[in-house]
Amino acid sequence: MKGNMSQSVLVITVVYNTGDVLGSFLDSLAASTDLPPDVIVVDNASADLAVEREAVRAHGARLIELPDNVGYGAGIAAGVQQAGAGYDYLLITNPDVVFTVGALDALVAAASDLPNAGSLGPRILDATGAVYPSARDLPSLRTGIGHAVLGRAWPNNPWSRSYRSDRSYGPERRAAGWLSGACLLVRRSAYEAVGGFDPSYFMYFEDVDFGARLSEAGWENVYVPAAVVTHTGAHSTSRSAHRMERVHHDSAYLYLSRKYSAWYLLPVRGILRVALAARQWWVVR
Repeated sequence: MKGNMSQSVLVITVVYNTGDVLGSFLDSLAASTDLPPDVIVVDNASADLAVEREAVRAHGARLIELPDNVGYGAGIAAGVQQAGAGYDYLLITNPDVVFTVGALDALVAAASDLPNAGSLGPRILDATGAVYPSARDLPSLRTGIGHAVLGRAWPNNPWSRSYRSDRSYGPERRAAGWLSGACLLVRRSAYEAVGGFDPSYFMYFEDVDFGARLSEAGWENVYVPAAVVTHTGAHSTSRSAHRMERVHHDSAYLYLSRKYSAWYLLPVRGILRVALAARQWWVVR
């Protein structure tokens, strides 16, 4: 195992036809820490395996080739299972992320300072250099509906601003309801305590659900802006945008139906189902 045994980190990324970005991801990861971590790349039945194999070989990483596309959370779980014990932290990240120098070290340092932090997320920039809203409150019914109804037509409406936590991306660490699964340092003991990501979510909302369960178990989700990464975009999902919109809306309903699961909230769940179906139709029409 590489690195400091007292601060051992395992990096897990899940790839699906994203071999073209894997090399730059691994290059930047090496520059993000003085003590390079072990890396597992989980492939979800990609068509570009030859490219992935070469990138993994060149960087001394480890490749797990799954026979089917099991989704993001289940792919992460497969990587954790194959890795075994012995790591203090898991860095869960998309392969289309580029790390700035020292970013991983900054996350690990924050985790050392904050023993109750179950997950820690960096400042995430998009391809234009703008800050992506990666550290948010858990969605309430009111803000969720307002964002769903008005978010596309009026992006700067108050419900969407609240949903994105737009005013909370300054230089200070802060607690959040959930952190983006695009790049997330997770304390291994916290991951095990809540059972990791829920594979019921094929894609989307698995990070919201994970953050909620960490909070329920007494852990904190902490935004660490001193660590900076760039998320260059949805490389794999852009190839099947309409299908991914359907998956996104299905995952949103799964999360909200579980959050509002009481029998007397059956009418609310019905309204959510209809509203999300209508929004999905509008987006992909």
